Amino acid sequence: MSAHHFSEADRELLYQVIRERRDMRHFIADSKINDVVLTRILDAAHAAPSVGLMQPWRFIHIKQTGLRDSVVALVEQERVQTAKQLGGREAEFLRLKVEGLRECAVLIAVVQAPDDGTVFGRRTMPKEMALCSTACAIQNMWLASRVENLGMGWVSFFDPEALANLLACPEGAKPIALLCIGPVREFYDRPMLAQEGWRQGRALQECLFEDSWPENVPNE
Repeated sequence: MSAHHFSEADRELLYQVIRERRDMRHFIADSKINDVVLTRILDAAHAAPSVGLMQPWRFIHIKQTGLRDSVVALVEQERVQTAKQLGGREAEFLRLKVEGLRECAVLIAVVQAPDDGTVFGRRTMPKEMALCSTACAIQNMWLASRVENLGMGWVSFFDPEALANLLACPEGAKPIALLCIGPVREFYDRPMLAQEGWRQGRALQECLFEDSWPENVPNE
């Protein structure tokens, strides 16, 4: 049997990790992550596929307390602006815990590097393919964190330009995510937004079509 062959138990374990991955917001304050474990998670991210092997991701580990406080302030500004756009659900949104920046053990900003000119595989969609590649790295981090029994949350409540300035990013670089990683007391049974009644996920059947988008099928 090939060394690259996976067993049925291996497959089921992978699918279990995927099913039990959660976007976490509640962390155990003042907790730590072993450097070896964090390196494994980052190695998993760096093993992600990327279009043209461009590897557009960069990871900034935010360690300074003052810098983290500044990032928290940026996120709070955007949280308030988002609430104003939600009309009748503003108060409901403000009650949600949408980030764990203060409590998480590790805070990492994922930044998309300035475009390196890669054409292979992205001539028609250069921005989209760079973003998709970076998203693959983030998903790898999520799965790796989960199998390490650590929670991870993707925070997108920030102005990219303001965060880029805080992190001294070069021109052309764009922050994509703030990732909160750390021990949690328990994982949510379901995605938090579904658990809190904010929104329910769609069934696969609602997203799976044949040959064309169904609403655009000509009348027979």
